[in-house]
Amino acid sequence: MFGGYKSNVIYGIETGVVQHSGHLQIQRKGYFSEGGDNPTSYGIANYPRLMDAIKKDPVLAPMLAVVTPSLSLGGLAGNFAAGVTRSVMAQGVVVEEHNRMLAWNEYGMKSYSHPLPLVGTGTDGVVIGTGVARKLKLCDALKVPHCVQSANTPVSEGAAAPDDIADLSALEKGNTPVQDNTRIEMLASTAHGAPNVASLQVVAAENLGIKAIDDVYLAMHLAQAQKLIYGSADPKVTAIRIQLQHASQIPAAKKRLAQLFEDEFMVQSLEVLDFRTLNPLYGQTAQFMGSMFGFIAILIAVIVLFMIGNTMSTAVVERTVEIGTLRAIGLRRSGIRNLFLCEGVLLGLIGSVFGVLCALGIASLINNSGLSFTPPGYSYAYLILVRIWEDTNLLVGSVVGLIAVTVLSAWWPARRASQLMIVDALRHV
Repeated sequence: MFGGYKSNVIYGIETGVVQHSGHLQIQRKGYFSEGGDNPTSYGIANYPRLMDAIKKDPVLAPMLAVVTPSLSLGGLAGNFAAGVTRSVMAQGVVVEEHNRMLAWNEYGMKSYSHPLPLVGTGTDGVVIGTGVARKLKLCDALKVPHCVQSANTPVSEGAAAPDDIADLSALEKGNTPVQDNTRIEMLASTAHGAPNVASLQVVAAENLGIKAIDDVYLAMHLAQAQKLIYGSADPKVTAIRIQLQHASQIPAAKKRLAQLFEDEFMVQSLEVLDFRTLNPLYGQTAQFMGSMFGFIAILIAVIVLFMIGNTMSTAVVERTVEIGTLRAIGLRRSGIRNLFLCEGVLLGLIGSVFGVLCALGIASLINNSGLSFTPPGYSYAYLILVRIWEDTNLLVGSVVGLIAVTVLSAWWPARRASQLMIVDALRHV
């Protein structure tokens, strides 16, 4: 049961991570550790050529699901009609390709991801986290449910952005930005260090699940992000996200990409990072759940060891005369030992199968109960699910492991039975 719960948690996190960031990301060396606050210094130039080479590579092509660029940037978002600002971490994406990534679900998990509602919108359209909507006082305008925004700063109806910000925004957009209750301004630093402002239309606010992300999240069209950072200069991206057909293909894909970089793209000093490196929380959670599962498995193994050992020892005592009789008519000691070992195997097999059937029944009740809880650091509840039938390795491993423990438990009593002297066994009362 706990193994099924562990599998659901780990596969669920992996599915969510891969849907948003891909299995692999190509970045400039040093960006992951040093470039978070200065993405313009780690931009990948001429990225369409690199993506084209990846898509046409005969080794990589059969593995690929989606290959898409992204540009990460930080900035200051302001709702000047309400007199509030908020630091945000923006992500520029190709919306259609990003939404295609959300369809990946190799393990058949319940997905909490929603497509970005930016398809068909203008390049100034953005989606923000509900935490950002709350800070910018846009909950009412965006009709965000369960969003209680602070009333510390009163809303000034009809207020406009400051003149310097409005001038920058108008210059960037080419005309005077229209002021309405869902339009915000975003201030960012260009690749040359100069300030640049974009006037953005908030299309929707979404709950990202993790509060720390929800409070700073902003998604926009890649073209808008590149215009905000690079202006009229050649656009770059901070990452190329690669989503594979299967997670098992990661080692082969990384090896082939490294060869591709050595042959054609050495100038930019690129590296390939997998989703485990990009998301340390995944590895930490997997390690924690694995240690818990190991502890519980050892605890159960010790209990089974003593129970089966005690049962088999009692069986040896009760059948001492029969053991003597069998030995007297010619059965070897190895035969006696094998008889008790076979009994241990049968006990383990029957008990394991019965245990699996009980676990499947209880798991079905839990999965259909609608029970949920909010994990630490998350902003909404997740269903409590137990994944047993779908996890073949868990099922086979549990049965084989328990049978192995019962055989080990039965070995010492079986050995003791085989060592009994025939005369002593026959006169046992």
